[in-house]
Amino acid sequence: MTHPNALLHRRDVVNELLRARGDLLVIAGLGAPNWDVSAAGDHPNNFPLWGAMGAASMIGLGLAMAQPKRRVLVITGDGEMLMSIGALATIAVEKPANLTIAVLDNERFGETGMQKTHTAAGVDLAAMAAAAGIRTSRVVRTQAEVTEIRDLAHQGSGPVFAQIKIHPEALVFVMPPSDGVILTTRFRQSVLGDSALYN
Repeated sequence: MTHPNALLHRRDVVNELLRARGDLLVIAGLGAPNWDVSAAGDHPNNFPLWGAMGAASMIGLGLAMAQPKRRVLVITGDGEMLMSIGALATIAVEKPANLTIAVLDNERFGETGMQKTHTAAGVDLAAMAAAAGIRTSRVVRTQAEVTEIRDLAHQGSGPVFAQIKIHPEALVFVMPPSDGVILTTRFRQSVLGDSALYN
């Protein structure tokens, strides 16, 4: 039986979410989720955010709508998700079957000094997502549940929302490329093929 306050290790979670990823498109929220995705391996189908806090879920929505035959996974943090909580309503209304949002919830604002976020006081992001209309929405506390979210991300049965409870640990940074032009060009070419070079 899982302890009700069990916490997972963030890079174990991300490694599992990205295991055998195939052509999965990944939006990595700024800060620690960005470093975690990079630690799992740089990939042309990764779009790491170096700024634009609060934008990850909406970028994921736009990408999912523009590429309905591709699977899109947003990996972001609780601080960023709290900043864009209204995005959940739009995602619920649009109902993109190919979108999964995984929130790494360490109950901290990692970019500004590890101050506690509202989730530390009991705010339930998964319940908010469910109330908005995202039917597959849950709090995740075990690695087996992470595997279930990974599998859902590949099945096109979304939208899926997962609030994954993780340790508030500080890990070595693993940086993706930081040049926005390089990242954008690489991602566009990976998604659209060589035609992206001429548009």
